[in-house]
Amino acid sequence: MSEFLEIRPLTKSAFAPFGEVIEADPASMRFINGGTTERFHALATADATGEGAGVIINLFRGQPRSFPYDVGMMERHPLGSQSFSPVSGRPFLVVVSEDENGRPGRPQVFLARGDQGVNYRRNVWHHPLMALDQASDFLVVDRDGPGNNLEEFFFEAPFIIKEPAP
Repeated sequence: MSEFLEIRPLTKSAFAPFGEVIEADPASMRFINGGTTERFHALATADATGEGAGVIINLFRGQPRSFPYDVGMMERHPLGSQSFSPVSGRPFLVVVSEDENGRPGRPQVFLARGDQGVNYRRNVWHHPLMALDQASDFLVVDRDGPGNNLEEFFFEAPFIIKEPAP
């Protein structure tokens, strides 16, 4: 039987078990370039393990999802972190779950604002990119290199996300 998932606001404390929230945090701000630029320093850490691995920067264009939406699978990357930061300035959904003996547990859903990104730590179960309302571009930082850096898990019964409130 399918279960409905609650959508919660994305906050640093709620997301901490899965990675970092990437947003302009006044606590990390420094002035550079003669005081003309605010730098929000070290908001997340990219991780790329394995010989010959490196960190790359990509642009992903996510197509909007239709709701209600069935979360039937989750994925994780055992060899590196993966971050998503919206370039289009639109909100998106973040679906993550804790590991339960090598498989994802019950997913948690967060609504990220258009000025927030996320960095999934290595081996964190998450759903693929979930754009809302219209196609949206994301700056994605992840691992490139040899080795299998993708593991997928398919649930017996999907979890359901209702239409996000505006």
